[in-house]
Amino acid sequence: MLSLLGSISLVLTVMFLAYMTFILIPYVRHRKEKPGDPALFDWHIFVPCRDEAAVIATTIARQRERFPQAHLWVIDDDSDDETSAIIQAHADVDPFVHLVQRRRPLARTGKGDALNSAYDALNGWLPTDADRDRIIVTVVDADGEMAENALAAVAADDCFGDPVVGAAQITVWMKNRDDRTPYPEKGRLANAFARYLIRMQDVEFRTVILAMQSLRSKTGTVGLGGNGQFTRLSVLDRIGEGYGAPWHGALLEDYELGLHVILAGYENRQVHDTYVAQEALPSLRRLLAQRTRWSQGNIQCVKYIKDIVRSRHFDSSGVLECLYYLFLPFLQMIGLIVILLTLAFHGAGVIADPAALDGLVDNAWAFVFLGMLFGVGPFVIWGILYKLRCEPGSSWLQAVSWGAGLFFFVQYILVSVTRAMLRVVLGRNGWAKTRRNAETHVVGPVAVDV
Repeated sequence: MLSLLGSISLVLTVMFLAYMTFILIPYVRHRKEKPGDPALFDWHIFVPCRDEAAVIATTIARQRERFPQAHLWVIDDDSDDETSAIIQAHADVDPFVHLVQRRRPLARTGKGDALNSAYDALNGWLPTDADRDRIIVTVVDADGEMAENALAAVAADDCFGDPVVGAAQITVWMKNRDDRTPYPEKGRLANAFARYLIRMQDVEFRTVILAMQSLRSKTGTVGLGGNGQFTRLSVLDRIGEGYGAPWHGALLEDYELGLHVILAGYENRQVHDTYVAQEALPSLRRLLAQRTRWSQGNIQCVKYIKDIVRSRHFDSSGVLECLYYLFLPFLQMIGLIVILLTLAFHGAGVIADPAALDGLVDNAWAFVFLGMLFGVGPFVIWGILYKLRCEPGSSWLQAVSWGAGLFFFVQYILVSVTRAMLRVVLGRNGWAKTRRNAETHVVGPVAVDV
């Protein structure tokens, strides 16, 4: 049995190292992108909100300051706080700000439904002769802040300047990555751990996740994220005609939309040279809740495998990339089971024959060496690339520590994917809203999302 577990572990390790290589090469070889003219398009920014009074005023002001030509459609999903009143106050004095009001029982049925309500409101506002190919719909989180060059970057000739491009995703940064005291009321150790979580999320998004998108740029399977996604309105129309609405019920509604764009015959683009900044989560509990939702949404999208395999819009490499990504939670569960079974068998062996412990101790150095080489080693590369591309003023010691830290950080997957699998088995699709950092001292119930 141990030999079988060892073989499975070896296969999973080879798959992991091969995938890391496949995403590393296009990431390293990326070249600067040439911006376009945003005046060639009409821009509409959707901002879904629920209980966002702590951040929404700043978000509205920042978006209007940076993108005065863009209309801002702010969706209040029946908030219990002052979110709606804040949005309405801006809409009363600014014709480019629009409040999309949802009320229970039709509200709080998911982010996709909230975005669909903004889509309907936009359709009711637009003139009948609007050029819907030139209208670009952007989705930004309530705490999101896009860089000033964001619209120019996606207006490039090889992005929305190309009529075959239906959607684009920009890079995600963590705007609180340099925050020294995420929890002013807590002690040094709690703040050190919070800083670690924040920095790791920035490293993760700007290296590993962006590298995954670099590979997808080659396979034609670029995914969309929930923050900083851009879609041509005519493409949303086409998806709505086929599925009843542009956005659907998956907890990973952003990746789901990206699949629909490709299935509709269009291409997605990853735009590297601009970004949307969002708040990283300094709380492990909130981080695990967020990543469990992502894992569960990933599992929900497995239902599209048949469509992907049959579609003429996915070539062989695109099908393989999608299959790997969609089956990743299952591979991660297999890896966790292999680890637990291996420990259990070794433990049983030691109990049956205490002398076996001596052999394990004697070979411990080999396990540590292999773990460092094939486990921590690949992640150190990402720490070095993060220094070179994102934090050139940092030291090499910091680079290595960031990379090693990323290895330990991503072990959250073992918890999040297990919780996601249990939720799927139990048929639980409801979700608790993740609190913003400014809300962490607020006492009261957290609204439920689905």
